[in-house]
Formats: sequence, structure tokens, C-alpha cells
Amino acid sequence: AEPGRCAHFVERKKRFCKMVPAPGRRFCGEHGQQEKENDRKRIPCPLDPKHTVYEDQLQKHLKKCNSREKPKPVYFVQDINAGLKDVAEIPEIQIPVSSLSKEELEDLITKLKKASNGLELHLKEQILSHEALEEALNDPKNGESAFKHLKQQASILGNMEKLHLLGPGRCFVEFGAGRGKLSHWVDIALQNAENVQFLLVERATTRFKVDGKHKRRDSIFERLQVDIQHLCLNKVPILEKKLPLVGIGKHLCGAATDLALRCLVESYTTCCDGENYEPVPKRSKSDKTEVASNSSTDNESNKEDTLENSKPVAGIVIALCCHHRCDWTHYVGREFFKSVGLGPVEFHYYQRMSSWATCGMRESITKSSTNDEESEDQTNNTEEHDQTYSKTEGGSDTLQGLLTVEERKEIGCLCKRLIDHGRIKYLQQRGYKAALQYYTESTVSLENVLLTAVP
Repeated sequence: AEPGRCAHFVERKKRFCKMVPAPGRRFCGEHGQQEKENDRKRIPCPLDPKHTVYEDQLQKHLKKCNSREKPKPVYFVQDINAGLKDVAEIPEIQIPVSSLSKEELEDLITKLKKASNGLELHLKEQILSHEALEEALNDPKNGESAFKHLKQQASILGNMEKLHLLGPGRCFVEFGAGRGKLSHWVDIALQNAENVQFLLVERATTRFKVDGKHKRRDSIFERLQVDIQHLCLNKVPILEKKLPLVGIGKHLCGAATDLALRCLVESYTTCCDGENYEPVPKRSKSDKTEVASNSSTDNESNKEDTLENSKPVAGIVIALCCHHRCDWTHYVGREFFKSVGLGPVEFHYYQRMSSWATCGMRESITKSSTNDEESEDQTNNTEEHDQTYSKTEGGSDTLQGLLTVEERKEIGCLCKRLIDHGRIKYLQQRGYKAALQYYTESTVSLENVLLTAVP
């Protein structure tokens, strides 16, 4: 370095710094601190080795590290909705579908078709809409992606209205809430109805939440950052009023659906047995007229009213998705699988093969299989579907030689319906009238099946 100049070598400029340091110093103010830091040792954080920290500041960092164990909220109960407790029943790691022999694959498909025999595989279309979203649906400012989300939300609300779940005196629990848009539209549809609460459950921190839009409205909005697996609804403070619950969700991925079902109809309902909770408010005259037109007799609608008031959970409306992310440990339909001669091994392969219905079977994907991510057109919904194209499951040479594109798609759909039927059986055994229907077109979302249940 030149005499009287900073001794720091600037690598980018291939020369020494030209700043003048203070008397008695070798480096200028900026580079003096940098050189000092270069002498300090950085070590991996013991709480999360993905980031590092200065060794001499470790104790200070541990007190504020985001990975530190935080105090558990009162509604956190370890594994309350997890399901299977017997470790012996959990299957060992299986080989990939693509590694199965021709005979093993054919055996799995034969078992699948035998188990699916007699099930309702052709679902009815119930694509509805709701006036609350009419303005947004006709707004030209919304792009194609936003329009697809709005159409799905409108149909979910339409199906909720048909089941008479949109009304006062309820608490709406949105599982996998994300930004909370579904609850947002439900609140708008209710038009400030009295005695309404919203509970948004999301395990991840979320940006651009819409919760703030409801701060000045009459309805109560509360967000819980917790995994559904550990959520005890009975201990949530705002549920002390014991309002009937309506569980909702838009594209609740894989095992999260099973955890939500168990959270509602098992752990919460069991806790509420014998406790006083407010009955669902009686329908207005206009509602009853509508029921009479949709039902065969008035007696049937009165029977529904009685059943509706007999359970703490008034209804469930969940848009299903990502069956390939299901887990035998959490799955609510294990009893059904066992009743048709299937077990954890078959479940493992069927949940993997279910992805054939929505990804990994198009010729266009084969051509672009070098890409790490699917295009937006292939998933229709990259925000909601974590369906990374798996070459080992759908596009391997082995499978391409055994099954055509259409056969893989058909088998994938069959796997989905079988898994969903286990959920239907689970709800029926617990006193709910459950059904599956297509709630939107496949061009809007490939995951277009809606699970509904009422007492």
C-alpha cells in the first residue's frame, strides 16, 4: 500500500484502498471493521446449522435465534391429531414405484381395481357460484391466475350455502389458511352477520395476509400459527363460546386433510361431549323455502335441522389435493383399507401412484423433463400445489413401457378415489353425511374435488 493509505486490498479493483486511515491505524474506518471481523471465527448455530454465528456472540444469538424453542401456546397438545401410535404398524421405506417388477406392478393394479369395485368412481359435478364474488369475477383487472382462484372460492361458497353452512352463530375454522382469502370471502358473504368468528390455522409464517381488512368489521378474526397435528381446538380461548364449528379449506395438501378431519370430528368432538355449546341458529323462512325446493319432503329438512344441532361441528367443506403427500400414520381411512384387504405397503404405492392423475403423464412433460419445476399450465396452481414432477414415479422408461399415458391417468384417479373413499367411510362412522363432488372444471384446477360433510 502507498504510505499514508489504507492497507486493505480491494480484490474487485485489483488495487489497495486509497482512503486515508486515522493516525496510528493501518486501515480506514470501513475496512478496519471488516479486517477485525475477518479475524473472528464463525461457527454453525447449534439450533439450526443452516446459518452461522460469530463464536464470541453465540450466547447472545441463542437468546434471539428464530430457531429457538418458543413457549408452546395453550392449544398445543403434542400429536393430539396424529393418529397411529403403534410404531410396529408403520411400514419400512419402500422401493420406488419405478423399481417394481412388471409382476409386482400388475399385482398392485389388480388389488386396486378389486378394492375399488362397487365404489362411486364417477363423481357428480356441482360447480356453483356465489354473489359475494360476482364483482371480483367480473373485474377485468384480475389476471388469469387470480380468476382461477376466484372461481374456486366462489364454488366453495356456493356449496357451503347449499348445505346451509353460511349463516350467523358459527365459528369458521380455515385449515391451511395461507393468506386467509377463503375466510375473507366467507366474511363478505355473511355481510356482518351476528355472532361470527373466524379461526385461521397455518403452521408457516405468511406474507400479504388479508386478516387486516377485517379489523374494523364485527366478526372476530384470529390466526393460529401451529401444525394441525398438535392443535387442540377445545383449548383455543376464542372458542369458549362453544359456537358450532364449520371446518373449511382450499387445497389442503395430503396428510393435512386427515389431520384436520381428526381435529374436528375426533379430538374436538370428544372434548365437547357433555359440554354446552350454542345450537346452530334456526333457518329463516327463505332458507326453509329453499330447503323444501331442494328436498323431497319437509320432514326430511326438519330431520336435517335436528341432526345439525346435535353435533359441535356443523359441517366440513374441504377442497382436496396432493394425495401423493398422504401418510399412513395420519390417514383416517386405515380401517377401510384393511376391510378391503389392503395395508400400509399398498397405501404407500397408491399414494405415490395417485400423482399420475395430475402430473407426470403428459407428453409435453416428457419433452421438458429436464426442467426442475413444472410450468404454471401443467400444475394450474403453482401457489397451492407442491407437485414437483417426479421422473421416478411417472416418467421412467420402465413405466412407459408397461402403461400408456391414459392408463396411468386412470390408475392415478382410481388411487385418489380409493384414498378419498376411506375418508368418507371415516366420517360416516362418526355420524356425518359425507360426499365428494367436482366443484370446478379441470381447466381451472386439476385438483377439483370437494369433500363435504354435515351431521
